[in-house]
Amino acid sequence: MNDVITIGEAMIAFSPGATGPMKFVNQFEKKVGGAELNLAIGCSRLGLNAGWISKLGNDEFGKYIQTFTRGEGIDISHVDLVDGFPTSLNFKEIMEDGSVRTFYYRDKSPTLTMTPEDLDESYFQNAKILHLTGIFPAIDPKNMEIFERAISLAKKYGLKISFDPNIRLRMWSKEEAKEVLSKILPHVDILLAGDEEMDIIIGEKDPEKIIERGKDLGISFIAVKQGDKGSVGYYKGETFEAAPIKPAKVVDTVGAGDGFNAGVLFGFLYNWSLKRTLEFANTIGSMVVGVKGDNEGLPYYEDVQQRLGEVERIER
Repeated sequence: MNDVITIGEAMIAFSPGATGPMKFVNQFEKKVGGAELNLAIGCSRLGLNAGWISKLGNDEFGKYIQTFTRGEGIDISHVDLVDGFPTSLNFKEIMEDGSVRTFYYRDKSPTLTMTPEDLDESYFQNAKILHLTGIFPAIDPKNMEIFERAISLAKKYGLKISFDPNIRLRMWSKEEAKEVLSKILPHVDILLAGDEEMDIIIGEKDPEKIIERGKDLGISFIAVKQGDKGSVGYYKGETFEAAPIKPAKVVDTVGAGDGFNAGVLFGFLYNWSLKRTLEFANTIGSMVVGVKGDNEGLPYYEDVQQRLGEVERIER
């Protein structure tokens, strides 16, 4: 049984060999990226069973992602290679302070060939959490039809629905994002959202107001991500503000939110307290920004324990 299953596109992420404006960078390193896949990797490294539903181009890049993902221990039995649709790409620009801009080349995404009928009902029977993000419907509006069937199957088989808006304004406008993503919120059990994203969707940036709106919608677990300000969460009648964990150095901010999400889902599945869950998730986010790459910094469980001082690491 999979603890977490997710639906979304993966890409080849070209990471720059130097910091500064991309037009002056001459070398890039091939890596793997994609928010939903990052989440699955983060969960797998923590020790959860994770499954991923997607389509990749039947090309060298698609085969590389398939091999890489299988090597991370993720169930890819519902990932297909398709002809005529090249695997999507992105190029990152990283500045000296660790801030990142991403340039996408995904207009003919292999996921455009996905239909609601591609979802295998039996796959939902054997899972605990369905994780969705706002990126998939941003690729193509018809992907909401896939989400609607996924949500229906999740409800049918008692899965909790986890949702990260993950708004990418290079892919759609604020107005489009608000219209589409506000339709998902009433179905969500676990909300993992940035404060600025919720400002776009519901017009509220204050964590307390976001939590109140979320409670009105019936969302049982709410985590508001505030970047270097930490996070604020609500669960079982309790609200807790988790202080940020200062990273040793910020190298690359991409993937930090996905790592945070994986930490929350881990704590949720193990029935941890809200305090322990948010502190665990904040620690993972802090660890991710110290490593270059979309998912290279996602830690294993024992790495987080060591960072939290729960276990001692003997180096030599």
